Amino acid sequence: MGWSVFRLKGSVRVGLLCIVLLGLQLFFVPVGTAAEEHARPNRYGVGLLVGRAYDPDSFGLVLVKGLVLVDYDRVFWHRAPDALDLKFEANLGLTTDGRTRSLASFNVLALYSLGNRLNRRWTPYAEAGIGLIYTGFRVEGQGLHVNFNAQAGAGDEFPLANDQAVTIALRLHHLSNGGLYKENRGVNSALMMIGYLF
Repeated sequence: MGWSVFRLKGSVRVGLLCIVLLGLQLFFVPVGTAAEEHARPNRYGVGLLVGRAYDPDSFGLVLVKGLVLVDYDRVFWHRAPDALDLKFEANLGLTTDGRTRSLASFNVLALYSLGNRLNRRWTPYAEAGIGLIYTGFRVEGQGLHVNFNAQAGAGDEFPLANDQAVTIALRLHHLSNGGLYKENRGVNSALMMIGYLF
């Protein structure tokens, strides 16, 4: 049966549910703060990620994503560098190894811009974060279909008119259950992303 997450202990299931609910709350209703008056408005976007899993097996991945880019100060109650944003992503995808399998994830990443968005033709950035992922596949020893999904990457934002932009990035992608289940073989992937912010 594909729902191996239900084999987890009750407290672990409750913990995972709390993470999902907190993520959805942040995704749909960012918390207002005193710093919000200085915060940039939210930006929205879509993207396509294409790449390959390289450890332990080699297979292709294609994902589409929707995202909300939120000024860090709009969510948390303390001041942060002006260049720091939070990126909330929802992804849907397929494997491309001849045995089509689905995957879906929700991730929260910190994105740090390495330049002034207003005065440059392009703005490099670094990002890293974690989320939850469901995979319709399991490599040998993976254990669960629902796992944590750590990611890190770097990219560039190319501004267009009216605060729109095209983005390109490279991202390393890891999934595993963090030791919550006895079988915990991780899957590592490298992905290239192209996106559009509006």
